[in-house]
Amino acid sequence: MAEPAGEALGGLAARLGQAAAPSGCLATARRLTGLFREARHREKATKSVFQNLLQILRKVASEVDVACKDVRALDHLDDHLLLLSECFRCLRNACVQCTSNQNMMRSLGLIDVSVHLIQLLQKLETDLESSLTAFRCSLQFLGNIATGNTDSQERIWKLVLPFLFLDCLKHQDEKIVEYSCMILFTCLNPERTRELQDENNLNIALAVLQACRRYPESEWGFLIVTNHLLKCPELVKAMYATLSNQERTMLLDMVLSEISHKNSAVCQEIDTFLASCFQEKCQSVLRLASAENIEDEEALVTLRLLDVLCEMTSNEGQLDRLQACPGLLETAVSTMQLAHLSGKQTTNVFTAAHFATGQEEISHPATGFKSHLIRLIANLCYRNKANQDKVYELDGIPLILDNCSIDDNNPFISQWAVYAIHNLTEQNERNQELISQMEQQGLVDSSFLEKRGLKVEKEDQKLILRSVRKVPDL
Repeated sequence: MAEPAGEALGGLAARLGQAAAPSGCLATARRLTGLFREARHREKATKSVFQNLLQILRKVASEVDVACKDVRALDHLDDHLLLLSECFRCLRNACVQCTSNQNMMRSLGLIDVSVHLIQLLQKLETDLESSLTAFRCSLQFLGNIATGNTDSQERIWKLVLPFLFLDCLKHQDEKIVEYSCMILFTCLNPERTRELQDENNLNIALAVLQACRRYPESEWGFLIVTNHLLKCPELVKAMYATLSNQERTMLLDMVLSEISHKNSAVCQEIDTFLASCFQEKCQSVLRLASAENIEDEEALVTLRLLDVLCEMTSNEGQLDRLQACPGLLETAVSTMQLAHLSGKQTTNVFTAAHFATGQEEISHPATGFKSHLIRLIANLCYRNKANQDKVYELDGIPLILDNCSIDDNNPFISQWAVYAIHNLTEQNERNQELISQMEQQGLVDSSFLEKRGLKVEKEDQKLILRSVRKVPDL
């Protein structure tokens, strides 16, 4: 007959409190760890179990403290560290989906003692595997006691900001970095995210990004950035100002990934900031016309900014703000003019090219730049009369028409150009008339327009550009 859960736990708790040596406690702690994998045992846990585990943590903390001050004590520390790991595993398991246990542990001071132990383990100068394991288990415990428990999250936040997050996020062990990200993600909310803007805390946000760069497969680091950091515009601005160009590219890749997956809630507040960054640095891309500048990092960041803006302007929620963003459309048109001129003056990546076989691999970073600029212009003019007129005034329509031919340096440029012409002429008679006059004067090939679903007709002595088939959304 199986021993009732309550009696089994009570007996193990008593044995745990009576054992004097680490080896005597270890087997008992392992049995408790196993029991706490099941909800029925977690629900019957008594205060005495956690009190005895707390006493063990305090004893081990004393041993670790001695070893931090005297390296000779390291020879006797391994057994204590093995026991420490098992106690943290036991506590970690007891927290799972059990708020009562979480609260009981917090009220006993187990969070405080655990944070103190983590500090000691960080100071401990040893290559003992048992030390690293104890460190990992301690972080797992903090992550579990914080999960779904706002009081525990508050306590952890007060105790560990900023030292623990900063030190652990920069640790050389990937698991310690990952578990630290788990704790940080669990504890963050809008108010605490704003706290990361403070001068003393900004390095935590930067350390998360650096961790993402070191470990690109890190799920928790990615979630911190997308679910918290990117939703705080002032924090993004503060981070962006201090990031290296490579780190900026990585951050923008994360933004792009979220927007591409239709997560429009991400970055809604930073779209105009990113637009201003693009406007400030857009002409840096022109330096890529020279082979010696092909790895210009500032230009590579600007290319990624353009990719992001193209995706943002494809989202209805962000389109309105970006259409009204001062100077963005003018910047896109003027940069397109400069790139087009550069390609006309000398042969470079901005020169329209058509490879005979179509098999050449295009690896230049600026490939597609003009195509993306036209896409951005097209999106900014979508059902927006003011922007349609602005492109007219900037002589942007002839520029777009001059980029309607196939260009292997700019895949899909002709399709984006047709889309742009569609958006520029929709319910805009002046723009329609301009293109019609260009066609009549021979500046635009009528057969070219017809192939792309457009034709010019006379109506009441006016030349009207009409669509003969629906232009697909691109």
